[in-house]
Amino acid sequence: MALQTEEPNPIPNNGDADDEPKPEEDDNNNGEEEEDDDEEDEVADEDDDYDDESRATAKSNIGLNKEKMTKFANRLSSEPITLRVHDVIIKGNLKTKDSVIEAEIMDDLKRCSTLQEIFQAAAMANLKLRQLDIFDTVNFTIDSGPTELPGTANVVIDVLETKNPLTGEIGLFTKPGARSWSLEGGLKLKNLFGYADVWDGSVSYGWDQTTELSTGVTLPRLRHWPSPVFARASLLSQDWLKFSSYKERALGLGLGLISTRNHEMVYNLTWRTLTDPSQMAGESVRRQLGHSLLSSLKYTYKVDQRNSPLRPTRGYAYSFTTLLAGLNPDNRSARFLRQECDFRYAVPLGFCRAALNLGVSAGLIFPWGKGFLDRPSSLPDRFFLGGNTSPVCSLGGPSSVLGFKCRGLGPTEPRRQTRDKPDGDSSVAASERDAVGGDLAVSAFADLSFDLPLTILKEAGVHAHIFASTGNLVKLTENEWRKFSTKGFMQSFRSTVGCGVIVPTKLLRLEVNYCHVVKQFEHDHGKTGVQFCFSSPF
Repeated sequence: MALQTEEPNPIPNNGDADDEPKPEEDDNNNGEEEEDDDEEDEVADEDDDYDDESRATAKSNIGLNKEKMTKFANRLSSEPITLRVHDVIIKGNLKTKDSVIEAEIMDDLKRCSTLQEIFQAAAMANLKLRQLDIFDTVNFTIDSGPTELPGTANVVIDVLETKNPLTGEIGLFTKPGARSWSLEGGLKLKNLFGYADVWDGSVSYGWDQTTELSTGVTLPRLRHWPSPVFARASLLSQDWLKFSSYKERALGLGLGLISTRNHEMVYNLTWRTLTDPSQMAGESVRRQLGHSLLSSLKYTYKVDQRNSPLRPTRGYAYSFTTLLAGLNPDNRSARFLRQECDFRYAVPLGFCRAALNLGVSAGLIFPWGKGFLDRPSSLPDRFFLGGNTSPVCSLGGPSSVLGFKCRGLGPTEPRRQTRDKPDGDSSVAASERDAVGGDLAVSAFADLSFDLPLTILKEAGVHAHIFASTGNLVKLTENEWRKFSTKGFMQSFRSTVGCGVIVPTKLLRLEVNYCHVVKQFEHDHGKTGVQFCFSSPF
């Protein structure tokens, strides 16, 4: 520097020494500022270059990742990728036991040997966990396994338990054919003890017909039992005075042993009482009044491949039900074998969503044990036909023939005649008959459904149908089977035809039909005219 080359002058002269170096210092400062500006420009240029390089790198990474994902997707679709599950990690289950979740998913995941199989097993496990109805959300993540174990993966399951475990529902239903209404309600408490247990209670009150109280618990798994189990206690009261001159009260306990998609097995123990407060019952009904114990095992095999249970347009369904009663040692208890079978088939016609539904159902009940040929079958367990329940929606056995009232066709017997003498004159009450049901029942139907032409009706699901239904039932017990002939049975079928409009809603399913009774017999209760039916949409 210039100042450092001059000799030092310790005593300034009139301040000149202070003034002389200032120009040189300013020059130096200007030089430093210029150097700083140059350095800032260089830094700014370097930052710009870094940003450009970062953007280019990011784009390059995106392109590489996209290319890798494309190659992975192509490989995933073209060849199996060997991979097995090393561990299953469960998160979010604050109350639910790990064993409950593992029981639903572990078997499927542990058998997987490829990534594709893991995807399929995870999707199936997700569905199973959601069906437990105790989680709001279920998410699966497939992560890489330990580095020392190549070819392995960890499956992470993140669940969110339902915030409100208590739910309830209530509904009002009617069967105009039976002139009965019912108010039904229920409560469910889910996952009380963390085993996916569902506790429920329900009540059904029907005006002039049925009242039922029941409570039970359902477990998806009980130790190593392969299917869900349930236990249920119920109190049932049914009023059949108007149709068959008796009232039924049953206190029962049910235990579900097998419950899968196609199979169901239930054991029932029921204490049943039949009474006749009117004192008008016919002879065969009076013989069955009193107490009885019903110990039975019921097995059902069902397959339903239809695209919809309410309005099927393609597919098929069938079911077989066997009930064996009389498993207790008391000879006075009800002993019989009851068999039902049901077949459905839907054929799409290719226009206006039209479909032809065909169905046939059959049922047979017969007593067993010593002297069974001379014994009558159990009255409440016989088959009864009639009512206006849609045969398309029901699956499980013969029950409905449109155009006839509840229990409106089949064997009957006259009620007991009573004499009233208010003025000393004898007068016989008007003759009425009791429906006593049958031991062999067969019913069939054909239903052609199609959309209506208005767009607003199509969008609402409102459609029309044309139908034909037929059915018959006869008595076989007490040696009546000796009189049975196939020709006579076929000739005594009752039949109806008609058309109607079906209005489905979220709350109920309304069906308005015009029924024309083609064939009926003397004591049947069929009527040509308009019939209404309200039923559950589920």
